[in-house]
Amino acid sequence: MLRTYQIVDQQLRECPDGSGPIQMYVTPDTAERTRLLDSLQIDAHTLDSALDPEEPARIEFEPDHTALIVKRPRTSVAKDDLMFRITSVGLFLFADRLIIVLAEDSLQFAGKLFRRIGSLRDLTLRILFRSVEHFEQHLQVMNQIAGQIEAKLNRAMENRHLLNLFALEKSLVYYLNAIASNGRLLDRIRASAARMGLGSEELELLDDLAIENHQCHEVANTYSQVLAGLMDARASIVSNNLNILMKELTVVMLAIMFPSLIVALFSMNVRMPFDQEGSLIPFWIVVAGAAASSAAILMLYKHRK
Repeated sequence: MLRTYQIVDQQLRECPDGSGPIQMYVTPDTAERTRLLDSLQIDAHTLDSALDPEEPARIEFEPDHTALIVKRPRTSVAKDDLMFRITSVGLFLFADRLIIVLAEDSLQFAGKLFRRIGSLRDLTLRILFRSVEHFEQHLQVMNQIAGQIEAKLNRAMENRHLLNLFALEKSLVYYLNAIASNGRLLDRIRASAARMGLGSEELELLDDLAIENHQCHEVANTYSQVLAGLMDARASIVSNNLNILMKELTVVMLAIMFPSLIVALFSMNVRMPFDQEGSLIPFWIVVAGAAASSAAILMLYKHRK
């Protein structure tokens, strides 16, 4: 699917006729892919990288354009089960056009960030900025979800809650790698600013972008460490609860075993030392002995506890 835009009064306006210099390809079909490869001379491997979620962020300089692979969060769906995933975006900056290639239609040119757009290079940096903001929004959501799961675990230690925490912890690892990869990309852009023709305002935006990405990485790292510590604490709590349960079951077993032993000693298989003719006293003596043994075990356990 192809969407085209143009910069009008420093803002993006969609061009229904498809004539805009800013072209966004969402999961390009065979015809669109052929046009990108043949007409625009985009490298096939780089184009595949723009659609590959496992591809790291990078920048490549071609004779007539600059190719950037940017990492950004993928739109989460219910079937992911709290697993936040990463996707890639390809930005191909030409002298007179900007080609955007992505696997899902999740890039929105709205908000304060996309006002007062000066040039195609400026728009490219703003798209990078939007990716960082998207990461920050997802990190806030993940932190809220982790708090909700922790509250549920305090009430009920269920496997699904622990699995949800594990999914969040795994997602944070992927986010850390993606944010760090974007940080290396920004360093490469800063080092190649003259080659890309970045002006003073664009360099200032790039510096702000680098700072924002670094802060985002620090937040993700903090959340990851907290969640990892929470998982370790939960594992210790589960192990401790299991030990307590086994201890209590052992006491219950002893409280049952001693009465059974006393009753067995005076069962019909062993001659009782009490006269049983015309009296129930021997029976009640055995019952009292069994009850006393259970009470003694329980009192001893309570005293030692």
